[in-house]
Amino acid sequence: MTPEARERYSRQILFSPIGESGQELLLQSQVAIVGCGALGTFQAAALARAGVGTLIIIDRDYVEQSNLQRQWLFEEQDARDNLPKAAAAARAIARINSSTKVHAHITDLNPTNIVDLLADADLILDGTDNFETRYLINEFALSTNKSWIYGAAVGSYGITMPILPGVSSCLQCVYPESPKTDQPTCETAGVLGSVTAAIAAIQSADAIKLLTGHQPSLRITTIDVWSGAVRQIDQPHPDPNCPACGPNPEFPYLNGEKRAPISLCGRDAVQIHERTKPINLPELKLRLEKLAPVRANEFALRFFPTPYEMTIFPDGRAIIKGTIDVGIARSLYAKYIGC
Repeated sequence: MTPEARERYSRQILFSPIGESGQELLLQSQVAIVGCGALGTFQAAALARAGVGTLIIIDRDYVEQSNLQRQWLFEEQDARDNLPKAAAAARAIARINSSTKVHAHITDLNPTNIVDLLADADLILDGTDNFETRYLINEFALSTNKSWIYGAAVGSYGITMPILPGVSSCLQCVYPESPKTDQPTCETAGVLGSVTAAIAAIQSADAIKLLTGHQPSLRITTIDVWSGAVRQIDQPHPDPNCPACGPNPEFPYLNGEKRAPISLCGRDAVQIHERTKPINLPELKLRLEKLAPVRANEFALRFFPTPYEMTIFPDGRAIIKGTIDVGIARSLYAKYIGC
């Protein structure tokens, strides 16, 4: 450790469970953050400040004005520039800690890229907004024996738990099926920045424990920052009949058998990925600007066919805003982009 690093992290080194040896481990570690919204931005800032050597940030979305209330790394200019969240986060982290390497991936985590994106991660943090991606992370983590930390928040309520393959229950032990679609979301119930910060702080602390050789408490923690209620319950033992971590595991999400369009939490929008080939955005811009207003930058193209808004990415993915109907979203994609 350099003298500069020893001075920078001196207060953390003085904390005896970490010490100098633990700080060395942090400096050498790689952490993947899947989803760079309210949870992921806090996690990224906290771990960069703690000295984590490399952050792998994966997010499919771009910064909007409504994000600024709770998404800690973003500024007004990021929203005005329609910057992808992963790119904006990487720029912010460079200002916080220039020694932390950031690999920013402007993409959707899916069965075709998860191995390439997460293979080198020592630990995975959940900052996602849907259970399809969480089940995918869960299956990948089980198949590679990587620990990950689940987290979610809506309204004033949040929940988190660490998932350690072979030690704790997995996500599917606790949630055998995805919660019903009529559950509250950020779009319908709102969300407080204080609860996302609280959950992400616990996730970050558990991450530092794991990275420095300590085991976090195997508990499910829930917080309601409005009522002040904090509850912890012991995680259930691994379910011997769990299809994911039981004796005969099956990985339908990892194998791509359960991939589907996703209605995005907190937004009147659907994500579609109908193509397997990349899209030439400059060519698409020339075609679409004859039909409706178009805005484009190096990262994405935004198209405004009334009353919808479509954001198209180079990998063929699109976010269709103005509907949560998958059928309508697919129809718009086929109409304007093709299959």
